[in-house]
Amino acid sequence: MSTATFVPVHPLGSHGPDVSALGVGTWALGGPWTFNGRDAGWGAVDDDVSIAALHAAIDHGVRVIDTAGSYGAGHSEQVIGRALRQLPSSVRDQIVVSTKFGLVFDETTRRGGGEDVSSAAIRRQSADSLRRLGTRAIDVLQLHGGARDGTHAEEIVTTLEKLVTDGTIRWFGTAQDDAAVIDVFARSAHCLTVQTQVNVFGWSSAVLDLAQSHGLSVLARSPLAMGLLSGRYTTDRRPAAGDVRLDTPYWDYFDEGTMDQWLSRLAAVRELLTADGRTLIQGALGYLWSVNPAIIPLPGIRTVAQAEENATTLALGPLPPDVAAEVTTLLADSPERR
Repeated sequence: MSTATFVPVHPLGSHGPDVSALGVGTWALGGPWTFNGRDAGWGAVDDDVSIAALHAAIDHGVRVIDTAGSYGAGHSEQVIGRALRQLPSSVRDQIVVSTKFGLVFDETTRRGGGEDVSSAAIRRQSADSLRRLGTRAIDVLQLHGGARDGTHAEEIVTTLEKLVTDGTIRWFGTAQDDAAVIDVFARSAHCLTVQTQVNVFGWSSAVLDLAQSHGLSVLARSPLAMGLLSGRYTTDRRPAAGDVRLDTPYWDYFDEGTMDQWLSRLAAVRELLTADGRTLIQGALGYLWSVNPAIIPLPGIRTVAQAEENATTLALGPLPPDVAAEVTTLLADSPERR
C-alpha cells in the first residue's frame, strides 16, 4: 500500500503536462455497436446528455478524458469533439484527451472486428481520430491492442515517433499492458502512460511496478468493475439486453455463474469503503489512490449526476491508510489480484 502524498494535480508521466488525478472514461458514450459479432456498446445514448456529463466532470476539476476510435465506431470521439468545442479555449487547453488505435471498425455500419497496427493503418486511424475530435493534435495516442511481441511493438513505436515529429500526436502510451510491450514503449521519451485494469477487486502488481520503474502514469480502466462497484446491480438487476457487460470474454462480473461471488466480495468491504461518509463509488475510487497515488482512475459516465459523484472524489482524496489496508486484506484472495 502506497504511503506517498496524494496530489490532486500532477504531471502525466514523469515529464508530461499537468493533469487531474481523476479522469473520465467514455466507452459508454459511444452508443450501440458490435465488435467481432458481439454487442460492444452500453446501450442507447443521448448525445446532449453525454455532453452535459462531460462538461460537469470538467467543471468539477477533471482534466483527463479517455476514449478510443472504436468506441461506438467513432461516435464517442465525435461527442467529445462537440463537447470540447463548446468550452472556452482557456479551459480546453487544460484538458488532455487520450484515445486509442488498433481495432478495425466501420463508422457507417457501426461494426468492427480484428486489429491492424501496420504503419499505414496507424496513420489512417490517427487521422480519423483527429477529424472526429476536431483537434489539431492528439494529446495521447494509445495502442489498444495488436502488438504480437516486443519486436512488433518496436515497429509500432517507430510509426508513433514519426507522428510526433509530424505534429499529429503529442505523446503516446499503451493500453496493451503486457511487459514486453510496456518495456519497448517506455524507451521513448514520448511515452507517458500505460493503461491497465485497476479496481478494488484487483490489479496486476507487475504492471504497476513496471509503470513506476519507467516513470509512466497508470490510466486505470474499469476502476468501478464495469459498474458493479456502484452498488446498483444485483443478480436480479443486471444491465439491459444489448449491453456489452452481458457478453464479453474479458469480464465476468455480471455472468450468472459468477456475479453472486463478486457481490459477496463487495459486501465484505462495503462498510469500509463508505465508513467516512463517502458513497460506495467514491470509496472505491479513493481506494485506488491508497494503492498508488499516481494512478489516474477512469470511471465511465453517462449522466451529470454520475460525473459529479465521481469528480467529488478529488476533494475527498485517498481512503485512510488503515481502512484501505483492511480492504486489501479482506479481498486478498480475489482472482483479479495478482
